[in-house]
Amino acid sequence: MRKLLVLALVGLVAQLIDGSLGMAYGLTSSTLLLVAGVAPAAASASVHLAEIGTTLAAGVAHWRFGNVDWRVVTRIALPGAIGAFAGATVLSSISTEAAAPWMAGILFTLGAYLLIRFARPLRTDRVGGRLRGRFLGPLGLVAGFVDATGGGGWGPVATPALLVSGRMEPRKVIGSVDTAEFVVAGAASIGFLIGLGTEGFLLPTVAALLIGGLIAAPLAAWLVRIVPAQLLGAAVGGVIVLTNARTLMRSAELDGSARPALYALLAAGWLAALVLAVRALRRTRSARAEAASASPAAAAVAPADAPDLASAGEVPADLAATGTSTPR
Repeated sequence: MRKLLVLALVGLVAQLIDGSLGMAYGLTSSTLLLVAGVAPAAASASVHLAEIGTTLAAGVAHWRFGNVDWRVVTRIALPGAIGAFAGATVLSSISTEAAAPWMAGILFTLGAYLLIRFARPLRTDRVGGRLRGRFLGPLGLVAGFVDATGGGGWGPVATPALLVSGRMEPRKVIGSVDTAEFVVAGAASIGFLIGLGTEGFLLPTVAALLIGGLIAAPLAAWLVRIVPAQLLGAAVGGVIVLTNARTLMRSAELDGSARPALYALLAAGWLAALVLAVRALRRTRSARAEAASASPAAAAVAPADAPDLASAGEVPADLAATGTSTPR
């Protein structure tokens, strides 16, 4: 019972992180399950089965709040499902000894990516336009394969790629990726079912993760208002890096003298990323404050200084109403 309560807490924390960042449910859950001694394939299989329920709840919530671009969902979900099924088949055919360092390496890389990404200012501008299928298809395929083989990775691969494109609002990026993940999690679960059988799923673990995730789903909306995504992403990335570094060091058979030095180096990198994240957050907030203070001032000065051209007869009334200074 104590172990199930811990797993439920893991699911709750993972969903809180995922709801705030649009990623990292699988990364967090799989990392903690590996630390608990669960086999890599069983950990990924159990996490993906639990994600069927959590992503369904998240997708419905995003749909109700208008955060889903169904065109993007339809073009990224099917390739993602194909990649996830292939990744689950590959992971199921690898022995536990060989899969452990492979999975830890993927999680370590994604954790390092989170550190780098959230140590820099987050992009919020958009350039407009539509995302093409030839971009969304390969993106979904790669993200789905990494997600299944690494026990997580759909969000860390797909979400940043769509944000960097600048063609979607951040809320619609997160909503569309979370909604498409329901199909990806289902395909990965089918792949694990074929490769491992029903014994590959740890049903008590699945139930505990699912319960924790469902409880956390409404709380994530509150958390995102309290904890800045910039800091949360850097913090989670450091935890994932340090945790999976232990498995990689063990598989590389490093001696006792090298491990403390590597841990110290990784901890220093994590601290540096947190400092950079704090600075980036402060610069972003300062820029927003300056923009907010400048807008009312400009609005107050403009009527007093600008001549009333419309009343003077220099600009036709219909053009003055639209703010256009020359006839079209």
